[in-house]
Amino acid sequence: MRLQSGNEWVYAFRSQEDAASPPDPAVCAAAPFEPTVKLGAGLYVPVHRVVEGRSVADGYEQVGTATACFRLTDRTFAPGTRVPFYARFLLPVGAFTASGECTLVSNDQPQAGVVLAGGALKLVEVPPGFVGGVLSNLSVFNPLKLPGFATGSYYTLYTFRSEGLARP
Repeated sequence: MRLQSGNEWVYAFRSQEDAASPPDPAVCAAAPFEPTVKLGAGLYVPVHRVVEGRSVADGYEQVGTATACFRLTDRTFAPGTRVPFYARFLLPVGAFTASGECTLVSNDQPQAGVVLAGGALKLVEVPPGFVGGVLSNLSVFNPLKLPGFATGSYYTLYTFRSEGLARP
């Protein structure tokens, strides 16, 4: 989903780990740290239909792919741990690359072994016509492959189009 106000553009999407979208080794090779985890994912937005004059969610549509690379050194996934994170998102408007840290929030909700995390990352590469921005995420990591829990995230990408920006 894209929201636009002047030169500010906001994209909201979800990712889900997917064997059909393997991680791109070139992305993780470009990370400013040595990744220990490399994930590939599909990117999805909700599909809505109108029923009796109301918009009703009707599943998801794939709008892109992503590669996420991070460095985990403590396999207890202790809450409060800060994890280096680097990712590239291939969306219809182009590739966005983000770098920064995510914080592990929980390793036992909704059950032991499911890891919850969140972060805010700086956009370090943007497609032509865009100028920087930030990406935030709320994530579930299921390293034990427990049934009923998918590894994935909800992302908000906040960026700026270069047209219309004031020049110094």
